[in-house]
Amino acid sequence: MSIDLEDWQIEIGGILLGHGSRIPIAAIEGLARPGTRGDVVERPGADGVWLAPDWYEARAVRIACAIKTPGDPEAAAGLLAALEQVAESRSVRMVGGAVMPLRIKWPGSPVRVLFGRIRKLEATWEKAAFGWIPLDIEFTAPDPVYGGDVEQQVELRLGWLSGGGFTAPVQAPIIVNGAGATGGQKRPGWVTNGGNVDAFPVLTVHGPCANPQITHVETGRTITVPVVLDAGQWVRVDTRPGQRVITRNNGGAVATTQPLDAFRLPAGRSEIRWTAADPTLSARLTVAWRDAFTTLGTPLEKPLS
Repeated sequence: MSIDLEDWQIEIGGILLGHGSRIPIAAIEGLARPGTRGDVVERPGADGVWLAPDWYEARAVRIACAIKTPGDPEAAAGLLAALEQVAESRSVRMVGGAVMPLRIKWPGSPVRVLFGRIRKLEATWEKAAFGWIPLDIEFTAPDPVYGGDVEQQVELRLGWLSGGGFTAPVQAPIIVNGAGATGGQKRPGWVTNGGNVDAFPVLTVHGPCANPQITHVETGRTITVPVVLDAGQWVRVDTRPGQRVITRNNGGAVATTQPLDAFRLPAGRSEIRWTAADPTLSARLTVAWRDAFTTLGTPLEKPLS
């Protein structure tokens, strides 16, 4: 269960930092626009340069803070040990691509999340006997985009392709479409990314079915998964940065040459449809994502002059 955060607070691994906590923050860097990388090429025989595309670098959040438990050095040491235990988590530290959430509450905005690791945790012990331990913390997020605090999810079952029944003769396997026959806003395939930048979903197909094909309608991007799933089996397509792999419920990977990073949910509302061979009509697709933001705060509707 997540901790409720107030303005100017950060939470990582269940430990609260910032305003009103026992770990007040003196300074924090790395929350604004992340660094960029890109070539700057001189223009032969002409003034100026040519600028290549700017790609965002990883986001490095540096926090200067201190454990503050006046007169209680044991409590201070315990808080430091708890932070060290979070940083030591082997399920993150020893697994390539594994990350943990860092939650941030900024004034005027809901809680937003970065996913990364604690890469630096240094303590100064001179005043530890008084319950005061300054800390230098660095959290590195390989994807610099902020995510919504709550993961969104929709479930799509396979429905009739036309809504008008079948025309005899009918032969198995029956190919059905996950958008269903209902129209307008009642169609179950609508997904909404409430952020201001593309979000990358996790797509999970639960059997029984064969050769599911998932399409983002507005962009036309399609992912086809060449698998046969029995009841109780699933296959997961993870399009998130740093993940981007297709795995089965037994842990095995599904080989693909498809560009998983091309399948994304743009800001606003869009539609997901899917098809599969399923004579039972019991297969389902879950689409999970977090709203994605390039800023920690909420932009003003009318910027101040």
